[in-house]
This record gives sequence, structure tokens and C-alpha cells, in this order.
Amino acid sequence: MNFYVYLLESLKDYRWYTGYTNNLQRRLKQHNAGYNFSTKSRLPFRLIYCEICLDEKDAVAREKYLKSGMGKRYLRNRLKNYIFERSNTL
Repeated sequence: MNFYVYLLESLKDYRWYTGYTNNLQRRLKQHNAGYNFSTKSRLPFRLIYCEICLDEKDAVAREKYLKSGMGKRYLRNRLKNYIFERSNTL
């Protein structure tokens, strides 16, 4: 079974949400349906980044890292072209 570490962007306030799941499509639908307390006030969301892990413990560790200061820096660097293009369209 695969596990996915994902990054969602709110189309309302452009803030990010990081999580992990074993079913990415189902989880994205749950977020956009308002089933997640921490994201329901910022709907809708779009998936902007994901990584696949073969082990759940690896996915949990990766999610924890991406939520840290160094992890957020990594994501901003990894998505720098996306961020640049989005900021030019706002």
C-alpha cells in the first residue's frame, strides 16, 4: 500500500495545509466537502504537491518534516516557479 504526503492550497486565502493519507483522491474530496475541522473554513482546496511513501511511518515522518521550518523552506524552494506565477496572477 502507498501513502501520500500532500500539500493543499486554499483558493480562498492561499494558505497551505500539509497532511498524509493512503487514498489521496478520497482525502482531497473530504477536505473540499468540509469534513476536516482545520480546513473547512478555507474551502475550496487544490492539490499543489505530493510525495509517495511505501511505509506509513515514513509518510508520518515526512509530513512532520514538511510542517517544520526547514520543511516549509524546502517546499517554498521546490515550488518557487509555481509561487512566482501565482503571485503574478493575483
